[in-house]
Amino acid sequence: MKEKNLTVIEHIDEIRKRLMVIVVFFVIAVIGSFFIAKPIIKFLQSEAGYEEFHAFNVVDPIALYLKVIIFIAVVIISPVIMYQFWSFISPGLHETERKVTLSYIPFAFILLLVGIAFSYFVLVPFVMNFMKELSAELGITQTVGINEYFAFLFQILIPFGVIFQLPIVLLFLSRLGILDPVKLVKIRKVAYFVLFVIAAFITPPDIMSHLLVTVPLFLLYELSIIICRVGYRKFLKAEEKRKIEEIKAEQQRQIDEVMGNLEK
Repeated sequence: MKEKNLTVIEHIDEIRKRLMVIVVFFVIAVIGSFFIAKPIIKFLQSEAGYEEFHAFNVVDPIALYLKVIIFIAVVIISPVIMYQFWSFISPGLHETERKVTLSYIPFAFILLLVGIAFSYFVLVPFVMNFMKELSAELGITQTVGINEYFAFLFQILIPFGVIFQLPIVLLFLSRLGILDPVKLVKIRKVAYFVLFVIAAFITPPDIMSHLLVTVPLFLLYELSIIICRVGYRKFLKAEEKRKIEEIKAEQQRQIDEVMGNLEK
């Protein structure tokens, strides 16, 4: 492993460089998102199931347009953000750890997209149907604001995109030896309760919608435990191999030292 002993100032400068790279890619992604934001907005409107949307504020259209552009841009550059984070911590990792953890970035991006897709194609329709049925039962005519509808979408899409990163995050921590999968098993009940509460906040108060969210979250946690075990076993093997190499290196150093003394 190539050691780097950086001062606080050097660390801050390194962070600044990483952030500058992210900002440059973000600006490029924002420019590109200008061209695809409008068709995406129209597609989401057509799939919502409402005849028309309303703007309750003069600046709602431009505010919505900018929010969608920023959302698309962040999703696009998420691999860049992950890579910059990896690059910042990689000098403190061993060569094997650097190669392995770098390979996690594509899978993290895929899981982000899967989380967003799951929430939009599975969860959102259930929530929308529940709200429409409840409005009909209460005799309420829904007047849907375009800004409010997209805020509702972001409220569901973003958390699930983040939550679906759980397996990769735990695998990353276990591969570095920071997280022991035994701890995940011990706190399973607490984790289930937290996930249950998260699902309750996201979904409407009906059992089917709640189960639709809670069960995948529980399965995601169990999958994370399995993946974490694999990563931790690899960490232990790497540590054992590293110790053996260190012992051999020390023995070779002692032999070289003895031979050097004999030659004298």
